[in-house]
Amino acid sequence: MTQDAKPDLFTQIVKFSPRFLLAILILPVFGGLIGVLLPAFGWAPALNHYNLSFTGFSDLWQTAGIGKMITLSIATGLVSTLLAFVITLMMLAAFFNSPWLQRIQRLLSPILVIPHAAAAIAVGFLITPSGMVSRFISPWFTGWELAPNGIFPHDSYGISIILGLTLKELPFLLLMALTVLAQPELGKKLRQQHKVALNFGYCPMTAFFKVVLPSLYPLLRLPVLAVLAYASASVEMPLILGPNTPPTLAVAIMHWFSDVDLNLRIKASAGALLQLLVTGGLLAIWIGAEKTIKYLFSDLLTNGKREYGDVIWHKITAVVTTLLIGFILLALIGLVMWSVAGFWRFPAIVPEQFILSHFQSALMQMEEPLINSAVIGLMTTVLAIVLTLLCLEAEQLSGKNLSGFISLVIYLPLLVPSIAFLFGLVWFQQLVNNQSAFINVAFTHLLFVLPYVFLSLTSSYRQLDPRFAQVAASLGAPPIKVFFKVKLPQLFAPILIAAALGLAISFGQYLPTLLAGGGRISTITTEAVTLANGASRRTSAVYAIIQMALPLIGFIIAWLLPKYFFKKARI
Repeated sequence: MTQDAKPDLFTQIVKFSPRFLLAILILPVFGGLIGVLLPAFGWAPALNHYNLSFTGFSDLWQTAGIGKMITLSIATGLVSTLLAFVITLMMLAAFFNSPWLQRIQRLLSPILVIPHAAAAIAVGFLITPSGMVSRFISPWFTGWELAPNGIFPHDSYGISIILGLTLKELPFLLLMALTVLAQPELGKKLRQQHKVALNFGYCPMTAFFKVVLPSLYPLLRLPVLAVLAYASASVEMPLILGPNTPPTLAVAIMHWFSDVDLNLRIKASAGALLQLLVTGGLLAIWIGAEKTIKYLFSDLLTNGKREYGDVIWHKITAVVTTLLIGFILLALIGLVMWSVAGFWRFPAIVPEQFILSHFQSALMQMEEPLINSAVIGLMTTVLAIVLTLLCLEAEQLSGKNLSGFISLVIYLPLLVPSIAFLFGLVWFQQLVNNQSAFINVAFTHLLFVLPYVFLSLTSSYRQLDPRFAQVAASLGAPPIKVFFKVKLPQLFAPILIAAALGLAISFGQYLPTLLAGGGRISTITTEAVTLANGASRRTSAVYAIIQMALPLIGFIIAWLLPKYFFKKARI
């Protein structure tokens, strides 16, 4: 009797899991938006405000530089996303069906594990007046003996932010495109169509834009919109690289919410709604631009023209790709050298002495942040993997994929600016569970880890050969045994990759940790951002390297373990 009940219970849990997943994502996001909406209009019982009013919006519009904040957020978000997207397309077009594309992927993929804060610190070290760029060009072109006056970083135009966001988001978009092309049926079909176009005399890049892109872009739309939403409301990059007078809108909102004057939370809530409108407007502009471009340039797909300066564009793409990879490598080299540098006088390219005292002093102080980062990351990642596996198993038991609505909800935390709903979520968390900041932070991390874990595991789970499960079921194995004994062993490597990705996302969370923890929970990322705005370069470099090392260790383990176990199985 008990043996019969276990499979039934498992099946019920599996079938219920999509609803549970919806509740976990919808309630915090929409609840957070409501929690921002009410204070924005003056209703905040915790602050003894019980009357609805427009005081928050009035204070917001009277803030000095509010127009510049909005403009800066729009410009940096839109330009960085456009640059990352265009360069991604140019790389795909120039190196499609070429081994160089896989080589570029291998060079850029490690950038994905670098948290935004660490990437911002590395870029900042590169473009400062005494940074690596100035040190490299000084002996050859300028002859500087002292560091020049420069506007980077913290330039008022947001160029530093655009540069940092572009370098960080480009590898993500490239990987998403290559993941789509890796799908057996679609990838094979697009490559065959590309070859057919080449046989008809089309140049490679023209063939890509006329034949491949129309089928590829609809599958890239969601990642592109997620990048645009993040870029327009990012906090870490602008906080480290951006101007302070005034900052971007998202950074200003964070300062208001964290201020000791609690009445500023009314203005912060109004600002969060404004940020939501700004991001929503950018998403609408992007979608509108899609339709406009499709309408205006649809004739180019069928006009029969086979070449649009492909040779020149191919050379430009090769140069841009080389510069990007070189820029990234130089930034990482500079970061490592600052972490071990003793006396380093400008314009010397290499420090006069290398020391480890910065690492020694930093490691003595980071025990608590390190433990917090690891525990929160493991908790959220394990829960995200369990929920994802149960939902994907529910797909197979029902015989149909999750609905479009569920798929949209899964990516909702990536499309809605975190700055817009986190404040409301924190309001509710303080009312319901104000004493357990650790649990609040872990739950908030889950909202951002879950979409990436789901994205990582979905393709592998759906590609499982159903015949193995059918054979096991025909031999009398219950669903729970088929799940654990047949399916999960086949997913050993993808689950480890998803776990490494989940840990990387959790390790990189700054704003959710700061807000949900109320400043009481310190992690490597919160410490790195704090140090980047006032501490010595050497200490900041050490924390940035530790921040990069944590997810890197996870990916190395995910890469090595399957090889070890599969090799052992063969023996």
